[in-house]
Formats: sequence, C-alpha cells, structure tokens
Amino acid sequence: MTDASAFHSHLFLGAGHDKAERKTWAVIWLCTMMMVAEIVGGWLFGSVALIADGVHMSTHVGALLLAALAYSYARRYADDPRFTFGTGKLGDLAGFTSAIILAMIAILIGYESIQRLFAPVPIHFAEAIPIAVLGLGVNIASAWLLSGDDHGHHHHGHAHAHGHGHSAHGHHDEIRRIATPDGDVTLEIFENGVPPRFRLRSAVPLASAGLETIRLDGARQSFAFVDRGGFLESVDEIPEPHEFAVNVTLNGAGYAEKFEEHHHAQGAALHDNNFRAALVHVLADAAVSVLVIVGLILAKTFGWLWMDPLAGMVGAIVIASWAFTLVRDTGAILLDMNPDRATTETLRAVIENDGDRLADLHLWRLGPGHLGAILSVVTASERTEVFYREKLRKFRSLSHLTIEVRSEA
Repeated sequence: MTDASAFHSHLFLGAGHDKAERKTWAVIWLCTMMMVAEIVGGWLFGSVALIADGVHMSTHVGALLLAALAYSYARRYADDPRFTFGTGKLGDLAGFTSAIILAMIAILIGYESIQRLFAPVPIHFAEAIPIAVLGLGVNIASAWLLSGDDHGHHHHGHAHAHGHGHSAHGHHDEIRRIATPDGDVTLEIFENGVPPRFRLRSAVPLASAGLETIRLDGARQSFAFVDRGGFLESVDEIPEPHEFAVNVTLNGAGYAEKFEEHHHAQGAALHDNNFRAALVHVLADAAVSVLVIVGLILAKTFGWLWMDPLAGMVGAIVIASWAFTLVRDTGAILLDMNPDRATTETLRAVIENDGDRLADLHLWRLGPGHLGAILSVVTASERTEVFYREKLRKFRSLSHLTIEVRSEA
C-alpha cells in the first residue's frame, strides 16, 4: 500500500476559511456591543426586560465565539502532525456543539411558552416591542455581515501535495486550440445556458468539418456541423460525461484532441458547517424576533395574550428543526459516513472501466471541499499505484489518497 509521498500537507481547510473567520468575529463584536448596551441600559433605567434580552443575546455571543475559536484553532494547528488528517473537521465539531446549544434553546423557549400559555403573565408592551424590534435589527445586520459568499456551495476543494496539483476552475477544460496550415482553429464544448454542443471557430473559412468522439468504453459518435454565422456548431448535443478522445477533420486533414472531465465534491462534502451553524444561530434569533413582534402586536391590539406564548412555541419548533438538521449533517461527518455517493460511484466506474476490480473503497470528508479515500484495486495487469493515481487526477476534491494494488489470484 502506498501514498503520494512520505510527508505531505494536511491543510484541509475550506476555501473561504479566513473570510468566514473574519466575518464571524465581526458579528461577535456587534452582538457583544448590543449585549452590553442592553444590560447596562437595563440596569441604569431599571428595565428587567432589557437585562433579560441582554442575557439572551449572550447565549448567541457564546455560540458565535465557539465558531470563531474553531476557525482560529483549525488555522493555527492546520499543519500540526498530531492531527493525523488535519484540522478540517474542527468546524464540524463546533457546528455539532452549536446545534446542541440550539436544541437546548428550543427546549427552554418551548417550556417557557407552554408555561405562559396556561399561566399568562403581564406583558409590558411599551418595553417588549421596541426591544424585539431592536433585536431583529441586530440579527438582520448580523446576517448581512455573514452573507455575501457561498460557504460550502460553490467553492471546490484544493489538493495539497498529493499529486493533484490543480486548481479548481470549472468542471472541465472545454477549449482546445488546433494548429492547421491555414491558421489556428478553436474547438470548444459550449453549454452556457444551452444544451452542450461542439463549436469550431477559425479566422479563415472551413470548407469542410467533421468530428468523432471515442469514449473510454470504445463507443464512437459522429457529429456534423452547421454554420451559425461566425462559427460552426454541431447539430447534435453532446451526451454526458464530456470525457473522450476526439478525431477532428478540417478541410480533409485529421487532428486528434482529448477532453477530460474534472470531478468535484458535491453536497455535504462542500458545506462549511461551522459557518452554517453561526448563520443558523443568527437566523433562528431573527425568526423568533419576527414571531415575537407579531405575537406582541396582536396581543396588544386584540388582547390575545395567548399569541405571545404561541409565537414562542412556533419559534421553538423552527429552531428545533434547524438544530436537528445540523446535528444530523455534522454527526454524519464526525462518524465518517460517506459524504458524496455520486463521487463514490463515479470513482468506482473510472477504476473498473477497463477490467480492474475495486475490492474496497473508503471515502470520508477531511474538511469543506476535501475528501480522503482509501482504495484497494485488484488487477490482472502489471499496473502500479502510479497508474491509478494518474487516472484519479480528475477528482479534484481527493486531497488525501491511499491506493493498494493487488494481483488477481
């Protein structure tokens, strides 16, 4: 069994790690100032409601602080050899802990709401409504600070010293330049908002053009072209995947090119659950603030005192639902469940497409956008680990790859 090298980087942090850390600290400072202002203001003006809301804000400051410290710790110890597979999972651990805190908050809100439903207490509307509006404003500002980037939805993992020295730009390299006696001709797979088709562009007119694709399984497909004014376009669409050898005929001369699909992690493998947990805390508080404001206004206007605890119960259910989803997703990563079934099946197909057998495969998440894999390949050929590592170069998210090659008995 061999790996890429005896010593290699274990930097498996998400692509937006530093930016997410800075944004989380910014929200912490905002919430802390709000918390101090409420507690001090409540003490100076004798408002118990202000003090209570300030204490409530402190729970969110604590949860956000947990997220920020996880970012800082993961960055600081990213290359510490004591962490066998790096510190990429610290964000998931922090997210799991935050989800538990959210669940506890949901239980407390639900318990208090049920108590007040059966034993209503006087509501000081003049204080309660402005405080709820102020809290909503802080949560909106916090959500705005945390937004603006797609943390865990569109960034891709970057390999580090594992024989995957590529950066992730698009899902495959789609433009080829063909040198002909009459000048360069560009061949591309164009699919920007339309079904994928080949396009040929040339500075000089092409008297004739044809193209044939040859896939890994030997399947061939011919494509005819039509003039679209400025370029030639294939009549037929290109089936997925876009991975094949290409024989191009231009003005009677033949040229060979190759297109290779680059596979990236999808779904749960990409999510920055630490950032997600911080955002969920802010959104949960904002949702509760909206419900509380609506409940208080209805209670004040129509005398429906039961609306306030009812709003609390609805808020508790919403928070509990978000907490459950976060616990489920982060727990799966901490337990090394397969984070990307599509990548697993594609990887298996690539290994087995020419007669080899994948006897064992373990795929797990090392951090946002980074996957680790251990493969055991059974082959009747003289192929080595280097051969299979080269075949898997297209899997940009495989940041740590170990391959065992066994001979067919």
